[in-house]
Amino acid sequence: MRIDILTVFPEMIEGFFNHSIMSRAQKAGLAEIHLHNIRDYTVDKHRKTDDYPFGGSAGLVMKIEPIDRLITELKSQRDYDEVIYTSPDGERFDQKAANGFSLLNNIIILCGHYKGIDYRIREHLITREFSIGDYVLTGGELVAAVMTDSIVRLIPGVMTDGQSALSDCFQDNLLAPPIYTRPADYKGWKVPEVLLSGNQAMIDEWEFQQSLERTKRLRPDLL
Repeated sequence: MRIDILTVFPEMIEGFFNHSIMSRAQKAGLAEIHLHNIRDYTVDKHRKTDDYPFGGSAGLVMKIEPIDRLITELKSQRDYDEVIYTSPDGERFDQKAANGFSLLNNIIILCGHYKGIDYRIREHLITREFSIGDYVLTGGELVAAVMTDSIVRLIPGVMTDGQSALSDCFQDNLLAPPIYTRPADYKGWKVPEVLLSGNQAMIDEWEFQQSLERTKRLRPDLL
């Protein structure tokens, strides 16, 4: 899988992809993650990527020309399944979306910044728009990192234990059950006996009931 991230500040997230599972996925040849500096596709000496909005609104807007040049160049090299724009007014990114994107071959993620991007980009170049919450960040770089992490970890072979991702929160619209590790008794804080019983059927039922209870209590909107 290949993910191309378009940003005016690649240094904000480049270190993120050089560690842990993201690094392992790339070294194993299971994922390619490429950061592209939109400034490299400007033509003026100041490498300007933004300008004032028509209509007199406050803030700055990312210009259409360098973004179009970059996306056009990438599309001339390969086919892309999706061109995604990170925006606070996009649809909510969730586990279902991550699952779907993990099955694709090539995607582009355009990071919004400043007040946003020229709307013509959204009308003519973007296929999906995503937000990770009802709040505004400095830019879409963190959103792109979050999305990439959640997608790449689902690619077969990336996780050491392939079943681990399948038991994550939200995979079946339930929160994950409590988990414990050794020692079984610490300061009198004990692991539930059922988890030490060796009876897998009982353990599975306990975990399901715990997931259901936690979801009802913490995220009833999922049910």
